[in-house]
Amino acid sequence: MVGGGQLARMMAPAATALGFELRVLAESDDVSAVSAVPSSPVGDYKDLETLLEFSKGLDVMTFDHEHVPPAHLRALQEAGVNVQPGPDALVHAQDKLVMRAAIDRLELPNPVWASVSDVAALVAFGEETGWPVVLKTPRGGYDGKGVRIISSPAEAAETGDWFEAMSPLLAEAKVEFTRELSALVARTPDGEARAWPVVHTVQVDGVCDEVIAPALDIPVEVAAAAEDAALRIASELDVTGVLAVELFETPGTGAGFLVNELAMRPHNTGHWTQDGSVTSQFEQHLRAVLNLPLGATDALAPVVVMKNFLGGDNQDLFSAYPLALASEPAAKVHCYGKSVRPGRKIGHVNLTGTSTADVDDVRRRAAVVAGIIRDGRVPAEEPAAILEENA
Repeated sequence: MVGGGQLARMMAPAATALGFELRVLAESDDVSAVSAVPSSPVGDYKDLETLLEFSKGLDVMTFDHEHVPPAHLRALQEAGVNVQPGPDALVHAQDKLVMRAAIDRLELPNPVWASVSDVAALVAFGEETGWPVVLKTPRGGYDGKGVRIISSPAEAAETGDWFEAMSPLLAEAKVEFTRELSALVARTPDGEARAWPVVHTVQVDGVCDEVIAPALDIPVEVAAAAEDAALRIASELDVTGVLAVELFETPGTGAGFLVNELAMRPHNTGHWTQDGSVTSQFEQHLRAVLNLPLGATDALAPVVVMKNFLGGDNQDLFSAYPLALASEPAAKVHCYGKSVRPGRKIGHVNLTGTSTADVDDVRRRAAVVAGIIRDGRVPAEEPAAILEENA
């Protein structure tokens, strides 16, 4: 696996269970995966010779992120390396302009969009579609980075530095949506594919904060169409491994959703599968890229909540474990082994519920655990009785 972040780290237990040797090309010796994967040489994924050296003896090369240059991926293939997903598929997760064109070509629900090469083109797009519009960098953006809301021609005039850094950029009509969804699927090189239930994702400041699986109160036909769209994207673009299709829910319009973004790797919106699905996204990704039969994707409970926790006041996360784990014995905590910085993803909590009617209670309990770890104390708004109930 190229990239030593938390996704590579969470791949390790699945590889161990299946008896596979996992190797990770780490960006530095202090990234998340190094402490979990014995074979984690440090190297620059932007250097082709490093990638070629790392590839020696591998059955398959896959990725923790989408940032390896496409030319390097093609050179690896030419050298006989089994790269999964391949560059022709991965480019749709690397370049949002390529992705938007592909979604149009597949006649799937897409926001109104355009490739804009300068401020004048951005203003023309805004005047045609109506303000505000969303301006995105096609490459390199994630977790809300590389995204800017433009509300007027005057604000558009202030984006010259973006066009100087990268051109063309992606302009999209701002979508009026009720919530964000994610359709997660996996596909093998031979074309076997499976989908997990469509989930509801809650974003805060452009970062995934919470996932509710399955998405509640979603019309059956909308959930089915979203799942079908994700499976079709995987098939038509020849995706292998896990594919996350992030969606805007738009009730009463068209299919009831629009495609937002694609990710071709395990994804934050699939972390709930670690403790809430027969097969986790990490095991499934390994099965898929190795062209093995895929596992069942049934949910293990009527509702599963995944709650992220970001860096906060507490620098010593483990000092909060006694209180956090006592507050909710059913919670499953996944810590990424990262140094704590404000706003940095450092872990998540999974918690299952016995009934969809209990979803608000499950969300609250998961948030309490995450909050204790983040802040080192019980959130002020939560009564101490919560701890007594679960002692």
